[in-house]
Amino acid sequence: MNETGRPQDFPMTNPRADRVRDVAKLAGRPARLKRGRFLAEGPQAVREALTLHRDRTAVGGPAVVHEVFASQACLGRFPELADLAQETQLRLASDEVLAAMADTVNPQGIVAVCSFVDVSLDSVLDAGPRLIAVMCQVRDPGNAGTVLRAADAAGADAVILTGSSVDIYNPKAVRSTAGSLFHLPVVLGADVEELVLRCRELGIGVLAADGYGTVNLDKLQDENAARRLGNGSVGSDYPLESPTAWLFGNEAQGLSDAELALADHRVAVPVYGAAESLNLGTAATVCLYASARSQQGARVENV
Repeated sequence: MNETGRPQDFPMTNPRADRVRDVAKLAGRPARLKRGRFLAEGPQAVREALTLHRDRTAVGGPAVVHEVFASQACLGRFPELADLAQETQLRLASDEVLAAMADTVNPQGIVAVCSFVDVSLDSVLDAGPRLIAVMCQVRDPGNAGTVLRAADAAGADAVILTGSSVDIYNPKAVRSTAGSLFHLPVVLGADVEELVLRCRELGIGVLAADGYGTVNLDKLQDENAARRLGNGSVGSDYPLESPTAWLFGNEAQGLSDAELALADHRVAVPVYGAAESLNLGTAATVCLYASARSQQGARVENV
């Protein structure tokens, strides 16, 4: 960086330089775990990482972004990125260098080296969450990122991954979150039995998304709507407006019998067409939005 906080004028051009190789190693899990850092690639992810970095450091919190490598063309298209990166080390880099650093075949012109941003389970539960997405044995990084992004869009308070789930800092997972990784608390390596026990102690209901479940999600939403209209006589298998933790299972096998047994209810998303089932990301989105809509309606009524 020069004295103005702008990147230096001469770019990094050697894709085989030691520093380039050092950054590229963060695409692998061993290097990430050893250093506690990972890569965010592309303007959207880097923008959200830098925004979180700015907000945290403004109140004396830990740094999120340590280095940013960008092409001149990228900074020309997104000048706000250079402004956001003023408190970090920003380096110009050639397309060849960025390609060597990035995990993608066609890099998007900017890469950031970030610290891990996950938080403890205690910090999430102590905050009084109303909506939590829990991924149990979710192994595909793209699916994990998609569920996290859906949780963010639905206004969930946290995302929790069990110890057998994918590393959310996998480059593909980070890209799939489209920056949402930097928006809401994420807990890694949770024990699902402990989590469910603690949720029950706090009055948080536990629902399992299960295609063979006996509780119909549409029915839960209809009952919630009826209660909002003042029909107090409407019964319900589960009040969807209540604080809720949704369990989502493995892409191929779904939730295990042991995981299903932990839930208060097994809830099915009805399929009205000929499709055998919904994929993980779609099912999670439908379930989370059903809870979010019910909870938002309850908040409006209580204002």
